[in-house]
Amino acid sequence: MRSSGCHRAGTACQAGTMARFALTIVRHGETRYNKEKLLQGQGIDEPLSETGFKQADAAGRFLSLVKFTHVFSSDLIRAKQTAYTIMKNNQYSEDINITYDPRLRERKYGIAEGRPLSELKTMAKKSGEQCPSYTPPGGETLEQVRARAKDFFEFLCHLVMDETTSRDQSELGAAGRERMTVLNLAPFTNHKSETQAGFPDSSDVTLDANILLVSHGAYMRNWMKYFVEDLQFTFPPDLKKLRELSVSPNTGISHFIISLKPEEVTTPDVCCICINRHDHLADMNADTSHYVV
Repeated sequence: MRSSGCHRAGTACQAGTMARFALTIVRHGETRYNKEKLLQGQGIDEPLSETGFKQADAAGRFLSLVKFTHVFSSDLIRAKQTAYTIMKNNQYSEDINITYDPRLRERKYGIAEGRPLSELKTMAKKSGEQCPSYTPPGGETLEQVRARAKDFFEFLCHLVMDETTSRDQSELGAAGRERMTVLNLAPFTNHKSETQAGFPDSSDVTLDANILLVSHGAYMRNWMKYFVEDLQFTFPPDLKKLRELSVSPNTGISHFIISLKPEEVTTPDVCCICINRHDHLADMNADTSHYVV
């Protein structure tokens, strides 16, 4: 398992090429600041706590048989340690790079970083606003966070489409592509009730890529809002609003199937398999209620 710097895919794609990839998004494990309900944001680079490492290890065991083709992580240490621990448990991790990308960092909270969440709420109230829409001095607006999420998601879409096109044009041809893309999604197949109607059983999906992404609570929440508000994605009806847009618990796992059309690479079809899943923590003595970012 190796780590590499950030890279950006090109945007060329072959007419008529279709592509599909799985996207697994995991929040980092618990830190001391999470437990004490203190804001971290970007300026406080706190490592995982003992509980956080246990959570990451549990997530790694849950995902151990998933054959990822790409792994991306925020470059903040709590996310890097979570990604490394997950992949250390993975049976297919030997040749996988972990790419650290600053676009996956947590929302920047400016002068509120290192302070209790209650102080951020007090600051917002004094300004006549409410959390999370309030932006403390020196912090990022929600629009700026969503722009980062949009930029990174479009990067992933172009990356997968470019790689799919290259394979189709290679001497391996379609037969070679088929051998390379049948991937194990077994951990998610027992969530069929949360799968959108009309979409194939996730255990039978053939993929062009299988991507793991490790990031942060507020960033992930804004990513979901980007799916809902910009891509007009509709969550399955049994995922209630509170759950779909709340901050994920530490090492909460969300899983999607993304289908790309060459003429609409940045406006794909998105199928939700699960949101903020954390039953992998059921057998450990961990408090999963620390939602502070």
